[in-house]
Amino acid sequence: MTLAETVATTREALTANPAAGQATFRANTDLVGLTEVDVRVRGHRFKADEPESLGGTDVAANPVEYVLAALGACHAITYRVWGEHLGIGFDDVQIRVEGDIDVRGFFGVDDAVRPGVSDIRVAATLRGTEPLERYEELHRQVEEHCPVQDMLTGSVNVKAELTVEG
Repeated sequence: MTLAETVATTREALTANPAAGQATFRANTDLVGLTEVDVRVRGHRFKADEPESLGGTDVAANPVEYVLAALGACHAITYRVWGEHLGIGFDDVQIRVEGDIDVRGFFGVDDAVRPGVSDIRVAATLRGTEPLERYEELHRQVEEHCPVQDMLTGSVNVKAELTVEG
């Protein structure tokens, strides 16, 4: 089945049964080094760490970089899915994502400085032969439907619990 067929079939199924659209994604992490973390997502394993300049051992990208990468990957996938849905073809898509952070917030140097990223810039480059207006339409759909962008810009409830075992 092609991606276009999969998208059409999925849209039809979700229209007929909206409850089928509910899903829960999970990630499990274990601190295994100074700041080195093993991550498990479904059958995938990868690491996260901090650069040496932030006290880590730099064996992997840090969590902020993974969030930026997730945003870029989600944009690329959303371009593909919505391009198929709208019949807008392209030969290539490249996404560059940058985020600005003041690490004084993370280290508690200044409580007035938030610990997270303050600004994120996403630059998409599409290569293809469609008219500019079609690519602008596609870009609008990506901005509206990218799940990771929605997580970063919308109101998401995060509840953190603690269990202590002796």
